[in-house]
Amino acid sequence: MTFADAYGPWALVAGASDGVGAAFAAELARRGLNVALLARRPAVLDEVAAEIRADTGVQTRVLVVDLATETAAQTVIEATGDLEIGMVVYCAGADPNFRPFLSEPISSAEAMVHRNCVVPMRLCHHFAPAMVARGRGALVLLGSGAGWAGAPNMVAYGATKAFDMVFAEALWTELQGSGVDVLGLILGKTDTPSLRRLEHQRGLISSTDERPRDAVPVQEVIDEAFANLRNGPTWIVGENIRAAAQMLGGMPRNDAVRLMMQASTASMGE
Repeated sequence: MTFADAYGPWALVAGASDGVGAAFAAELARRGLNVALLARRPAVLDEVAAEIRADTGVQTRVLVVDLATETAAQTVIEATGDLEIGMVVYCAGADPNFRPFLSEPISSAEAMVHRNCVVPMRLCHHFAPAMVARGRGALVLLGSGAGWAGAPNMVAYGATKAFDMVFAEALWTELQGSGVDVLGLILGKTDTPSLRRLEHQRGLISSTDERPRDAVPVQEVIDEAFANLRNGPTWIVGENIRAAAQMLGGMPRNDAVRLMMQASTASMGE
């Protein structure tokens, strides 16, 4: 069975406008899947879709949706009603601000909870039954090392990523033997455009053309994701973050939080 036979004919990629999401969509297209591209910025999505079509010849569909809105999941479901979605990749949900919880309006945290927890849960609940009935498919949810223990400047973000990790793991246990792969893909510091913008704003890099220190290249994320698609429930990307996970796992919970606090403040030059 080819990759497209196992996971096609269509993949839905949330957060596909740049970074990991755009790279995921491009790799899926190279493997023969048509891709539905989901994000907020129409012009950027159109560019990504056009490049994918030119490079691979697959079909694309652009879905302009703000995933923080209450109707986001239903909008996506309706917009893909005529497609056979064999794979869902949820890359949306990064925190572009990295600020203290009390410095932001509560609506910001609520929007993040909706985008990172409620919407992927609704989409999995909608698309997974058809995959199970066909006996093939995949659900890939991107998590973060921020979800391992509490840390400053990412209070709501870290909490949502803990949810994503446990949700993927639990769903994996329920879908064993169904033919549907479930993978929680845990990322650490990743060299994305949003990280470059944030570090440039904070004076940590001289320009957005500079790679942030210790950031994993996006291509490494893609390579590890596809190599371990069937190695669920969880795969941690990058040797450094795998080592960090092993170290944190052997610590008392309170010590892990203190270490995360130190690492979080150090990473932003504070």
